[in-house]
Amino acid sequence: MAKDYYEVLGVAKDADESAIKKAYRKLAMKYHPDRNPDNKEAEAKFKEIGEAYEVLSDADKRAAYDRMGHDAFKNGGMGGMGGAGGFGGFTDPMDIFAQMFGGMAGFGGGRQRQANPRRPGSDLRYDLDITLDEAVTGCDKVLEIERLVPCNACNASGSKDGAKGYKTCPTCHGSGVVTRQSGFFVQQSTCPTCRGLGQTISNPCSSCHGEGRVHKDVKITLHIPPGVDTGTKLRSSGNGDAGLRGGETGDLYVFIEVKPHAIFTRDGKDLSCTMPVPFALAAQGGVLSVPTPDGAAKLKLPAGTSGGTIFRVRSKGMPALKGGGRGDLMVEILVETPTRLNSAQKKALESFTATLESSNQPDATDFLRRAAKYMK
Repeated sequence: MAKDYYEVLGVAKDADESAIKKAYRKLAMKYHPDRNPDNKEAEAKFKEIGEAYEVLSDADKRAAYDRMGHDAFKNGGMGGMGGAGGFGGFTDPMDIFAQMFGGMAGFGGGRQRQANPRRPGSDLRYDLDITLDEAVTGCDKVLEIERLVPCNACNASGSKDGAKGYKTCPTCHGSGVVTRQSGFFVQQSTCPTCRGLGQTISNPCSSCHGEGRVHKDVKITLHIPPGVDTGTKLRSSGNGDAGLRGGETGDLYVFIEVKPHAIFTRDGKDLSCTMPVPFALAAQGGVLSVPTPDGAAKLKLPAGTSGGTIFRVRSKGMPALKGGGRGDLMVEILVETPTRLNSAQKKALESFTATLESSNQPDATDFLRRAAKYMK
């Protein structure tokens, strides 16, 4: 199991950017492969702290990690965001070190790289309320969201001249970073001219101002499969924000909230309900019609059924989200005591009660027997 990134760097979950950077610098110097030749454990540790720093030093990645943990960075599946939280995969830990230290002598050599003007788009979150009935059958929902979409005016390039409008940044010469040397140390920082993209645009698109993407309200139809529950997370691939200047589009993550139901409560795949039953029916027994998500079902009620008795109706619960059949419906009987009796009813009840014997009320008879010494 992957270690918690905060524990890897030895910082608190509310640590600020400065504390995270300081912790990384200290550990990176300690475990750098050049200081630990042929040490596989140190090499693995160096990679681990590089991944932790890459996530925690980036506001979007850190937010995704705080929400979903390592699941935010797994490929595929409902929780997967496609490597580094949908941000294009983890960076070479040596590159991270070079960006931080600028290639300090004997440590990575300050390798140069060619920056990519494209950046992947962010993943988006949408909280969706549905009814229990919709969770039983599944449904299609139309979601209205505001997201960044590719700019049609420049074909997502950000330039009025298309790809021809890109020029290698004169400040960083395409690397995306600027280097300053002070004695033994070489420090690198993001290029202020191109903002780390490595290229500039001489004639930016007036619609997107060089971003290659614009804000737009869109409607997305999402299929909700049967069996979802509160907390279920669904991914709609490619419906997050468009990437910068044609970069990869992020995903939309929909978090399900199933609203309380007027009749049924849920426990995993099983449903339950409490059903009031007339006193006479509980005493004499008979056929009881009970509600289920699929309509009425018949339940045989034995004579003398007591309140609190639970009957199981097979396969009338929730479907399993990933297959495996349906749960059951548990029906708890509530024997209803008649109220607001008129004089004729009271007289009839008195006459009926006078005919009862101890065998007709075994629970009351047994209780009085056991409690007799406390009733004196």
